[in-house]
Amino acid sequence: MQTKWIAIALMSAALPAGQALAAQDAGDRSFTISGTGASDKDFNATTFGTTAQLGWFLSDPVEVGLRQSYNIFTADNANDAWNGSTAAYLDWNFGKATLVPFLGANIGGIYGDGVKDTGTAGLEGGLKWYVKDKTFIDFAVQYQFLFDNADDIDNRFDDGAYFYSLGVGFNF
Repeated sequence: MQTKWIAIALMSAALPAGQALAAQDAGDRSFTISGTGASDKDFNATTFGTTAQLGWFLSDPVEVGLRQSYNIFTADNANDAWNGSTAAYLDWNFGKATLVPFLGANIGGIYGDGVKDTGTAGLEGGLKWYVKDKTFIDFAVQYQFLFDNADDIDNRFDDGAYFYSLGVGFNF
């Protein structure tokens, strides 16, 4: 019973006190950095990745920007490999509060070892949790699909994959 109350107290302490007074404003820039990682159960194969994005708020809800990702794969019985992606994005942020959901789209390309250099596009959404006036925790989900040319876009949308990220961001 005491463990339950300790857990509740710890979770409550992690929540910000009160409401964030600012969020994004027209003209703000935004910088977000997030990371990913995964290993097999024996730690024989591991992948790490990081993503940085720089955005500009054209108005309170509309953000455009560039996103750069870099991933590396290491394995005991394989050569190390890396890949990257660069994409432009457009997001619509819903409101100005402590929790700000967003939806958007992106288009760009992927390249590197073990991947075919190709175009990528997708839809995205997520949630920004403002823990300070201009500082937020960012959770995002992207649905990405690959294409070689414009004719492939209609045919490849159903063959996409989901990507998740968790990071920290700053408006300035």
